[in-house]
Amino acid sequence: MAKDHALESKRKRLTWILGVTGLCILFYTMGSWQNTTNNPPKPQSDIKTKSECETPATKNINNLTSSPIKLDFESHHQIQISDESLTSSKDEFPPCEMSYSEYTPCQYPPRGRKFDREMLRYRERHCPTKEELLFCLIPAPPKYKTPFKWPESRDYAWYDNIPHKELSIEKAVQHWIQVEGERFRFPGGGTMFPLGADVYIDDIDRLVPLGDGNIRTAIDTGCGVASWGAYLLKRDILAMSFAPRDTHEAQVQFALERGVPAMIGVMGSQRLPYPARAFDMAHCSRCLIPWFQYDGLYLIEVDRVLRPGGYWILSGPPINWKKYWKGWERSQQDLKQEQDAIEDVAKRLCWKKVAEKNDLSIWQKPINHFECVQNRKVYKTPHMCKSDNPDASWYKNMEICITPLPKVNGPDEVAGGALEKWPDRAFAVPPRISTGSIPGITVENFNKDNDSWKERLRHYKQIINPLAQGRYRNVMDMNAYLGGFAAALIKYPVWVMNVVPTESDRDTLGAIYERGFVGTYQDWCEAFSTYPRTYDLIHAGGVFSLYQDRCDVKIILLEMDRILRPEGTVIIRDTVDVLVKVQSVTSRMRWKSQIMDHESGPFNPEKILVAVKTYWTAKEQELPKQ
Repeated sequence: MAKDHALESKRKRLTWILGVTGLCILFYTMGSWQNTTNNPPKPQSDIKTKSECETPATKNINNLTSSPIKLDFESHHQIQISDESLTSSKDEFPPCEMSYSEYTPCQYPPRGRKFDREMLRYRERHCPTKEELLFCLIPAPPKYKTPFKWPESRDYAWYDNIPHKELSIEKAVQHWIQVEGERFRFPGGGTMFPLGADVYIDDIDRLVPLGDGNIRTAIDTGCGVASWGAYLLKRDILAMSFAPRDTHEAQVQFALERGVPAMIGVMGSQRLPYPARAFDMAHCSRCLIPWFQYDGLYLIEVDRVLRPGGYWILSGPPINWKKYWKGWERSQQDLKQEQDAIEDVAKRLCWKKVAEKNDLSIWQKPINHFECVQNRKVYKTPHMCKSDNPDASWYKNMEICITPLPKVNGPDEVAGGALEKWPDRAFAVPPRISTGSIPGITVENFNKDNDSWKERLRHYKQIINPLAQGRYRNVMDMNAYLGGFAAALIKYPVWVMNVVPTESDRDTLGAIYERGFVGTYQDWCEAFSTYPRTYDLIHAGGVFSLYQDRCDVKIILLEMDRILRPEGTVIIRDTVDVLVKVQSVTSRMRWKSQIMDHESGPFNPEKILVAVKTYWTAKEQELPKQ
C-alpha cells in the first residue's frame, strides 16, 4: 500500500509539472505572436526625416528594427540633403559653427600658439579644459560627398570635402596634389621624389629588400600627403604617417581622405605615442627634423621605436649635398657638418650604415645590444636608459639615452625574439606573449581571442554587409586588446587604427605591432589626433565601462561623432545598462541606433549597439567669407 501511495503521489507531481510547463510555453508563444503582429518595434532614434527629403540611405536608417534584420549601410549620398527637422532646437547637441568644420581639439592652432615654440612644443598636444569643451556636433562642409572607394581613393578626393588648394599651388612642381575640376588628384609625387613614389620606393628596394615579408610596419615622419605610405600598401607594407597640424594646411586630412593611415603628430619634446620596438622601417624625406640637434634626441627616439634590425631611411638635406647645396641655399660647409653630426649620432646608437646612393642614405639598427653595451666604453654618451618601461610614451618627455633592448644570450640572437614574415606574422604568437612579458596574457589567451573574433566577424557581416565592397576603408578599434579585430579583417580592403587606452590594465600595443598592425595609445577622455570625418567604421568594445568613472559619456560620444564620416558606422559592445545609457545620448546626436544580442545569443549579458551617423551638412550660407 505504501508503495502504491508513493507511486500515485509521483504521478500527480509529474502531471502538475508538465501542466505548468505546457501553460508557460503556450503563454510565451502567444506573447511572441502578439508582439510581432500587433506591436512592431519602433525606431530607437527620435530624429525625424521629412518624407520628401528621404533617400534610400535615410529610409534604411529610419527602418532600424530589432534583430535579426540585416542593416543596409551602403553609401548613397553624393549631394547635400537639407532637412529642417535635423536642426531642430529640441536637439540636445546643436551643430557647431562652420568655423569648427576642421576642428582638432588637442591640436587647435589658436591654443597652441600660447605655448613655447622651442622644440615645437606649441604643435604638440594641448587639449581643451573642461570649460573649453564643445558640446555641439562638428558640421561637414555644405557640399560634402562620400569619398571615393578604395583603391580609387588613393589617387582622388573630392575638393568639397577638403576645400584647400594651397598645396596644389605651393607644391605644384613637386606633384603632391593637383586640382581637376571638382576633385583633387594625387600623382604620387614628393619633394624628394618628383618622378613619383613608385620610382622612389623602387630605389629603396634596390638597397633594402622590401618584398620578402621581413618589413611590414613603417613610420613616415613629416609625411606630406602620405604618398610614400600610399604606394607602400601594394607591397604589403603598412606605414604610420604623421605630420604637424598646420605646417601645410590639411596634409594629414588629405592622407586619411585617401584611405592611408595617418595621424597629426610632431617630433617635439615628447615621445611619439607608440611602443618601443614597433616599426621595421622609419623614413624621412626632407621632413625638416633637426636630427643632429639636442644631442641627437630625435634620432634617439627613432631608435626607441625601431625594431631590432630595423632600417632608418633619410633623403633630402644634407644627403647628396654636393649636388643640391645651391638649390638648398646653404653652404657646403654647413651641410657637410650636418651630415657628419648625423653620422656621429648613428655610430653612438650602434647603427650600421647600409648604403648611401644618390639621394638616399640608409642605416640599420643592431639586432641586439650585445656589442653596443661594450661600446659604451668608447662612446660615453648617450648612456643606456634606466627606465623599466620603454613603451611608456603618453605625455612622456624624450630622454637623451638609448632604450635598452631585451637581453640576449649571444651576438646572433634577435633581442625580444624574431618575428615571422608577413603574412604569417598576423596570426603567429607575438614574442611579447610567448616570452610572458605582458603580465596576464598567455598563448592560450591569444588563440582564444583569435577564435572569438572569427565568430564576431561572422556576426558583424550580417549587420555591415559592405565590408568587402570598399564602403569602409579607415577603421578604428578604440580598445584593440590583442589586435584580433584587425587580424580578422585582414582579407578585406581596410586598415585598422588599433588603439590601446592609457587606462587599460594591460599594455598590449607592442604585441599588436609584432603582429604586423599599427596603432597608438590614447586617453579617451581627450580628443584623438585626427581631423573630423576621417573614419568610416569605429569599434568600441568595453570602452564605456572602462571610462564610466573617469569622464562623461557625452565627451567620448561627441569625439566619436567628430571623427566619424557622415553615414559612418559604429559598433559598441558593452553591458546592457551601459548601452542603454549610451543610446540615450546617441539618439540626440543624429545617429540611428539599435541594441542587438551578443553573437552567442540573448543570454549573454554583453550586448551590441549598432549605429549609423546620419548624413547632414552645414548650410551653404554658414560658410565663412573668403
